[in-house]
Amino acid sequence: MIRCLAVDDESYASDIISAFINKTPFLELVGTTTNAFEALNMVQEGKVDLVFLDIQMPELTGIQFLKICGGKCKVILTTAYPEYALEGFELDVVDYLLKPISYERFYKAAQKAQQILAPVPTAQPEVIQQPAPGNDFIFIKGDTKNKFIKVNYDDILYIEGLKNYVSVYTATQRIITYQALRELETQLPKPPFYRIHKSYIISIEKIKMIDGNTVFINDEAIPVGETYKEEFFKVVREGKKQG
Repeated sequence: MIRCLAVDDESYASDIISAFINKTPFLELVGTTTNAFEALNMVQEGKVDLVFLDIQMPELTGIQFLKICGGKCKVILTTAYPEYALEGFELDVVDYLLKPISYERFYKAAQKAQQILAPVPTAQPEVIQQPAPGNDFIFIKGDTKNKFIKVNYDDILYIEGLKNYVSVYTATQRIITYQALRELETQLPKPPFYRIHKSYIISIEKIKMIDGNTVFINDEAIPVGETYKEEFFKVVREGKKQG
């Protein structure tokens, strides 16, 4: 886990960054502050790996902060002012986020920091091999080394992929793990699971409605990708499960 600190003189802005940090599985929020000097003390004490740092702050600007901290942590700048980007990168920031910041853009910046601070070994799978035929469940790697979560196939609504992570959605929980969606696809039985988009695998049993190129599972609208459309609608038209 990468220890993160959100620093912004406007509390609502740091609250947004804090929420994004808590949403990201490989980040850990260790503090939020509107005081740049308090943040600097935490960095100097070795409590922080990554700082999400505003530039325009009273008493100590983000650029001054960068010069003082002397590379003791990595920094992602968060600001409404694009003119500081060049100076920020000259001071070796990981990334430069312009407000308002979307989670998608935040996540890309966080991944850059992960590659620097905590690269994930590509050889280590996060989902255990599919159980022997006849079993109706899969074990999914949790958020610690020896934690595995048993998930019944019948409980899975759909699975969403984002880069090297997947989110497995059931009616009661969302499980996030490090795994490529294409690898997980090979471990799931077909039927009932079908890849219908580059980012989605669904359980055909859980579909409530199909409207055009959109599948509805509970209240979630999931697009059907062009690449997967023909096979998926063939299954739908035949009205039966295909292996």
